[in-house]
Amino acid sequence: MVRNKIFNIILGGLLLLLLSLVIAFNVLNLQEAYGGGPPFYSRTTNMDKWTNPLPTLGIIDGITVLIITAYVYAQRTAQRKR
Repeated sequence: MVRNKIFNIILGGLLLLLLSLVIAFNVLNLQEAYGGGPPFYSRTTNMDKWTNPLPTLGIIDGITVLIITAYVYAQRTAQRKR
């Protein structure tokens, strides 16, 4: 019983770490893509090399949401069985 509780706390902490890393990844990529200068500075200086980061960020965010949803679902299912 105690091992399960410790495991759940550690897993929850790891998921919070994952969420914070994904948020930081999103912020850094969006700042890089849209720049800090005049509107869309990074996008207009190298227009031939610029790629839209939103599809990649959407996939990463979707996977993160699925992982967190699976964790919450497993926790709720485990609580119902007790």
